[in-house]
This record gives sequence, C-alpha cells and structure tokens, in this order.
Amino acid sequence: MTDSHDRSDSADESRGSRPGAVAPPGCVPHLPAPRIARTVLITALLGHALLTATSVLASGGSPAAEATGLVLLPALLALQLLHCAPSGNRAPLKRRCLTLALQALLAYLPFMVFQVLWATMAGYLAASLLLLLPHRAAWPLYAAVGLSVLVPALLQGRGLLHSVHLTQTTLLTGLVLYGLAHLTGLITHLHTTRGELARQAVTGERLRFARDLHDLLGFSLSAITLKTELVHQLIETQPARAMKEIDEVLAIAGQSLTDVRKAASGYRALSLQQEIRAAQSMLHAAGVQVRAEGEPGALSPHLDTALAATLREAVTNLLRHSNAAHCRISVARQDGAVRLLVENDGVDPAYHNPAPHSGNGLGNLRTRMTAIGGRLESGIGKDGTFRLVAEAPVRKPSENSAEPRDFMVPRNGSAA
Repeated sequence: MTDSHDRSDSADESRGSRPGAVAPPGCVPHLPAPRIARTVLITALLGHALLTATSVLASGGSPAAEATGLVLLPALLALQLLHCAPSGNRAPLKRRCLTLALQALLAYLPFMVFQVLWATMAGYLAASLLLLLPHRAAWPLYAAVGLSVLVPALLQGRGLLHSVHLTQTTLLTGLVLYGLAHLTGLITHLHTTRGELARQAVTGERLRFARDLHDLLGFSLSAITLKTELVHQLIETQPARAMKEIDEVLAIAGQSLTDVRKAASGYRALSLQQEIRAAQSMLHAAGVQVRAEGEPGALSPHLDTALAATLREAVTNLLRHSNAAHCRISVARQDGAVRLLVENDGVDPAYHNPAPHSGNGLGNLRTRMTAIGGRLESGIGKDGTFRLVAEAPVRKPSENSAEPRDFMVPRNGSAA
C-alpha cells in the first residue's frame, strides 16, 4: 500500500501537480536569483562587445575591415557564452583546449588591423582561461594575456602609462567576467542544493509518517480483529464479557484515531507502561499466558516512545506469525541503559509471509533504536523460543548515535 502511494505521489511530483512539491533540479535556472545572475553576466558580455563594435566603427578603417570585425564579434561572443556556461568546465579537456585555441585566434588576429581597439576581446580570452583550465595553468596564462596587450600598444607608439592602462583594463575585464560567470554557477548550485534538501526533507517526512502508521495501525488493527473474533465467540454464551470486549474494541479504535491524527501533525508520544498493560490485555484475550517483569520507571519521551513502539510491533507480530502459548515481557535498567526483552514460543521455523510488502516492522524498529543510540537484536534460540531485545541509553547522547549491530532477522516467529 505504501509503495503504491509512493509511486502515485512521485508521478504527481513529476507533473508538478502535488501542492508544495519541490521543483526538480532541471527547473532551477528559471528561479529568480539564477535568472538574474545569468542576465547580469550576459549584459556584461554584450556591453563589452558593444564597446568593441563602436571602437571598430570609429577606427576609420576600410569598410571590409570594419565588416570583418563586426562578423568576428558574434563568433567571439558565442564562444564566450559557451565558456561561461555552468557546464563549460566539465567538458572534455581536448574540447576545451580546441575552443580556447579558436578564441585565441579570433582575439589576436584582428590586432593586426584594429590594434589596441580590439583589446577587450583579449579580456574575453583571459576570463575563458580562468573558467576552463586548472588554476595552476590558468593564472600564468591569464597574466600572459594581459602582458600581450602591452606589446602592440608600445609598438603603436603609445606611452607607457597608456599601455599599462590597457593591460590593466584587459586583466580587469577578464577578472570581472570570470567572477560573474563563477558567481552565476555558485548561485545555480545553491538553488539546486536547496531544492535537493527540500526534497530530502519531504521524503524523510513521508518515511516517518509511513513508519508511524505501520507501527500504529498494525497493532491496533490486530487488536480489533482479535477482540472482534472473541466477541463473536462469546456473544451467545457470555454476553456480559462480550459487551466488555466490545467496549475495549471501541476504546482501541478511538485511540487509533487519536494516534493517527498525532502522527499526521508530526508529534506522537507513546508510553511503555501503557503498552505493557495493553499487550497483557490483548494476549490474554488471545489465550496467551503473559508474564510481565520489571518497571520501566521515568523515561525521556523519545526513549519511551521507541521502546513502546518496539513492544507494540513485537506483540503484533507474535499474534500474526506464531502460535504462542507463553510470552514474557521484561524491562530492566542497568548501567545507564534500559533493556526491553520479549520472548515467546510457538515459532514456526518454516513460516514465510507471502505478502508483497511485508518485512518493514523490524526495519522500522531498527531505525527508531538507531536514532536514539540504541540497538535491536532478534532471533530464535536453541530451544525454539523467539527473542527480541531492544536496548538504549537512558539519556539521548549528544554525539552521533551509535550504529546498530547487525543481527539475523528470521523470516518466521515474531519477525515482520
């Protein structure tokens, strides 16, 4: 049932029809911040290209030279946009070197005609080197591009200060374009990460809700089924006791509704002491002799809830998957830890649950115990008795919870 809901929910999310669904990473560039950053980057590139275009038109050269310059500018702009793309530095190295070589030709060959008027295009090349190459090679080449503008300026007879100014402008253009492109990539990555974190939070909440429903309804529905069968047997011979059992069925149903509402609201606390009493009543109604030992005492809410859920699942599985005649429930506190033990006989070693979605109970319990730094152990002893042991520290550790030990999870007895 849970898997079918997961599939339907996933389909709704992929179509964007589920309210509050997180947009997939592919939609991130359409969010405001990445779009604004990309617009700023493209505007800066177009601005520098426009400055070069006006310089070419004002150079006083021949119409053929001006036309050639205006044709080369879009090609350089297209290469620069390709290099500034977030995926540009993930292209194969051979492809990156090829596009950089092409950009270098388009950046330096027009120098013979336009000289320093074409210097802005060298700034494009400097930015591309920083974006596409490893830093160890990129920064020396970046400096070389800046110094390369100094030579034509000096040969053209410009003063040293003016030549240094052109070099500084080229380097600054490359640095600004590199920063804008890098910042655009970081903003896009940030929004992608935020989307993934939101998706993980939604998935975690759905898993929590599914786990809580399994723990809640598995026990309650088993109890209602068992007591209803008992009422059916007693209604003719012992009507007074049948009425008492009906009252308990109604109480269980009401409590189940309350628990489901609490689970949906994100908060649900269980009591181990109450679960022990409920287990005794339920097992007695099923004709199982129960022996309860020890008192849990005062426990923190997270530990009380985890142990109560463990006992609830153990009793549910005992009734579903075994023909038990005796059951022992023991609670002990020792060395700063509390230990819950559930033992029962009547285990069928050949039992296997054919239900397609069975087997989540012990996994859920392991998750709960791991979250509070505890452990869960289950298995069949040499005498054929099934034993489930849950142990956790009385206080929740401030450090990361200890990893649970791996134990054999049988496909029979009380295992779900």
